[in-house]
Amino acid sequence: MDIILLTIGKTGISYIKEGIAEYCKRLKRYLPYTIIEIPDSRKAGKISESEQKDAEGELILKQINDSDIVILLDERGKEYTSRDFAGYLERLLSSGRKRAVFVVGGPYGFSKRVYDRADGMISLSKMTFNHEMVRLFFTEQIYRGISILHGLPYHHD
Repeated sequence: MDIILLTIGKTGISYIKEGIAEYCKRLKRYLPYTIIEIPDSRKAGKISESEQKDAEGELILKQINDSDIVILLDERGKEYTSRDFAGYLERLLSSGRKRAVFVVGGPYGFSKRVYDRADGMISLSKMTFNHEMVRLFFTEQIYRGISILHGLPYHHD
């Protein structure tokens, strides 16, 4: 199964980019992991929050196939321990589906159409993080989950 992290906007902070690159390098030994960055809306600031969510939502939905499992990274989603997330990841990997797409929304969240398309939602924390940091935290958690599933000495209880 391919794991995709679909995001709005680019990562511009060098130390975050370096961290993401490190975990992507580690992950490529175990599974295909791709980050797709959708460009920020050029009209941001000139349109309402609702219009921006709708515009970003259309761009998100264009990247998603009908057969994809779509999981939104959302503050209202289910929280997991790292071990529980590894189990969730294992169930995804054994689902027989070709792709699991995890989506990070823009600054105002997701449009109704994106919520309607989602198969699930997970939360990394009850706290709010910078969207660029979420990419690093999530990529590290995918690696942590894979390391748990493979019995690697990365995670410690």
